[in-house]
Amino acid sequence: MKPSGPGTKRRKKLKVTMPRSESSLQVMDVVEVTLPRSIPPRQQDAAPPPDARGDEEEEGVDHISSLPDAILGDIISLLSMKEGARTQILSSRWRHSWRAAPLVLDGSELVTPMDLRTDEKVLAADDKALTSTVSLILSTHSGPGRRFCIPAHHLSDRATTVDSWLRSPALDNLQELDFWDDGIYGYLRQFAPVPPPASAFRFSGTLRVATFGKCQLPDGLVEGIHFPNLKQLGLEYVNISEGSLHAMISSCPVLECLLLHLSFGFSCLRISSSSLKSIGVGTNRYRNQPQLREIIIADAPCLERLLFLEPYMSISVSVIAAPKLETLGFPTDGIDGYDPFRIEFGTTTIQELQVINMTTVVRSVKILAVRSMHINLDMVIDLMKCFPCLEKLYIKRCISRDMNRWCRKQRQFIKCFDIHLKTIVLKEYRGTRSQVNFASFFLQNAKKLELMTLEVDNRVANCAFFAEQYGVLQMEKRASRTAQLQFTTKRCRRDAHVNHVRDLAITDPFECRC
Repeated sequence: MKPSGPGTKRRKKLKVTMPRSESSLQVMDVVEVTLPRSIPPRQQDAAPPPDARGDEEEEGVDHISSLPDAILGDIISLLSMKEGARTQILSSRWRHSWRAAPLVLDGSELVTPMDLRTDEKVLAADDKALTSTVSLILSTHSGPGRRFCIPAHHLSDRATTVDSWLRSPALDNLQELDFWDDGIYGYLRQFAPVPPPASAFRFSGTLRVATFGKCQLPDGLVEGIHFPNLKQLGLEYVNISEGSLHAMISSCPVLECLLLHLSFGFSCLRISSSSLKSIGVGTNRYRNQPQLREIIIADAPCLERLLFLEPYMSISVSVIAAPKLETLGFPTDGIDGYDPFRIEFGTTTIQELQVINMTTVVRSVKILAVRSMHINLDMVIDLMKCFPCLEKLYIKRCISRDMNRWCRKQRQFIKCFDIHLKTIVLKEYRGTRSQVNFASFFLQNAKKLELMTLEVDNRVANCAFFAEQYGVLQMEKRASRTAQLQFTTKRCRRDAHVNHVRDLAITDPFECRC
């Protein structure tokens, strides 16, 4: 008979991820801890000393409610939409603060989770509920607006309604406008991109962040519009001409982040900006319309990150002046039938990850992520020669035709080159001889190495495999005594964690955040 009682009746399981270190080998295990649903009351604590009671009473004082209304409003506007609305139940002092705070209206918080939106009926019900809720909020809030985010397909399905929303006084002085791409909608119901209403540009003087998704920006609509305060601009699945694109970028004198994801209608992007810090681009090679094929960084004194977000992009990049460029990814090798990826730094040329001409080195680049079906040691060594100050290296698709054995050429490189690498991440590691030779080269020669992460498949992730690899990689011979070897089964859904233009501000967008 099973024992009964409050400690054994209703139990729930909590999964806890715990690191376990063995020397410098780290393995991520998942263990299950059984917790009782109710925790028995603890024994009454002893009375606190007299001088501590004052501190306890002080902790119970609501200092936040005594702040001025303007500061309370700023606090609420930094919360999510639902959390901001819930502050009305905290106390009578907060009851009217939400309506007076800058409005944050994020439609992505009002829709059914994507995995439950399986058919047209669910989408229709979702759209109806969202439309009703947005209209109600705008009619009850006095403004000003901080953030307004709605699905991009409303521009086509409910153009008149969207126009009335954008004209609402509740959105006056709006700072963030987001026509967000609801990806699943496009699979279930196709629609032609249409221009946003002219009322969307009445905020041009106050906008700081703007994302236009699945729409068309004709020449006449963006001509003459100025965005004096816009710092982040995202164009996703947008049809825009080359002339309008450059005019729009030029109209943003303080622009810092530019995202062009799967947009079309232009073939060349020329950057000359004194403020731009991050650029992210992605193209769809299957689309028939004009696609981005050439990028010219003519003058970008503040540019720090240049990201290519889609696999195997056929694009030519010329970096003429970008002295602060620190993060680069994902250069890639070629794919049959498509033009190669090519990037030039002055007279130094890299094509399909092969350094075919190197007359100058690029010392500013410290973070590099590459995607290759056939990575090999010589290729990476040449890239390190081109980027001699490299500190982080991410390799997607760590597969090779070569055995990556060390030879006289690599040994000569070790003698005359100081390897600055501190972090190396190899994805799709299976422990083949080629991969072992590749990884052990850096473990045994990178004197500043701090962490090597090997992403492995769940099917081989066991203690026996980890112990075997620890031996064949000869960790006892590592050049850096502080270097750690970490195995992980985490698989990031995206190579770079860029889901929104604001993510371009992340210093290292390749670091796993799943």
